[in-house]
Amino acid sequence: MTMRTATVVDALPKAELHLHLEGSIRPETAVELAERHGVTLTVAEVTARYNYNNFAGFIEAFKWVTSYLRDPEDYALITRKLAEELVRQNVVYAEITISAGVMLRRMQSVEANFTAIREASESVVFRKLRAGWIFDAARQFGAEAASEVARTAAKLSRSGVIAFGMGGDELAFPTVNFRPAFDHARSEGLRIVCHAGEVGGPEAVKEAVEILGAERIGHGIAVMHDASLATSLANRHVVLENCISSNICTGALAKQTGEPAASVADHPLAKLMSQGSLVTLSTDDPAMFHTDLLTEYSLAASLGLSQSQLLQLAEQSFSASFLPPIEKRQLLENFRAATKSAGLV
Repeated sequence: MTMRTATVVDALPKAELHLHLEGSIRPETAVELAERHGVTLTVAEVTARYNYNNFAGFIEAFKWVTSYLRDPEDYALITRKLAEELVRQNVVYAEITISAGVMLRRMQSVEANFTAIREASESVVFRKLRAGWIFDAARQFGAEAASEVARTAAKLSRSGVIAFGMGGDELAFPTVNFRPAFDHARSEGLRIVCHAGEVGGPEAVKEAVEILGAERIGHGIAVMHDASLATSLANRHVVLENCISSNICTGALAKQTGEPAASVADHPLAKLMSQGSLVTLSTDDPAMFHTDLLTEYSLAASLGLSQSQLLQLAEQSFSASFLPPIEKRQLLENFRAATKSAGLV
């Protein structure tokens, strides 16, 4: 992680909504996982693998590091490591995405893995952290594979799975192909999220909302190109989950701006907020993008966001969560009390 400047958000209770469990595997943890399975790796080797400038390179690195996740104990380990990071940053609530589609493709028991994940996250050490779980289908695996993930998510909804989503290669297969999977998830009471407008255009975001019923959009930076879509999404209370470092590392920002050397200064977060979009801030795959949530807020501040805008961004992550209304209200009250106690309002 790069050096960062502290922000007013650092000491406050926080929520994070766009966070992939498997993307949180730090190099040291990858070395430990590989060793469990008889493979010798070095931190330098893993760090080198986590160096890419396009989405295809990221996907290859993701496939590689997750190949060392082979049994429930491996998933328990990475869950404990992520929980430790979140607690250190005063994250009190996280909605964490699990690549259930990858587990199924590798013929693993999703239920056994998820049991290990849930038990690790609920240990006494992490009592200050609450987690909700999102099962994610990989778009490039196709519609039937996505439906299998949706069915699996529905079966585990009483065990803490709160939502169904889809990530992976945004340009693979027409959106309409996946409608049955999303319809089934919704009919079973799951909330709906979808990656869109990361490397795809504004139309991809529109399709995710209108065809799949997405309530939150993973990334959605393509909305920067369509002011009328931004207004429409805001009116429908659709939230854009922005992830600054991710968009730079995957080349998504370069693609959206047409600038091969696109940097943090080119990110549309501030523009989206100024035009009324509902936006949250997250890390996406923090280990693979060399970041954490405190760093993302520091980057947001570097875009010129005021103190009140940073607080608005942090509060939106509680407001946009899929928690039951009473529990959401309690977390919002705790956040507002903390800001008042810190003399920020």
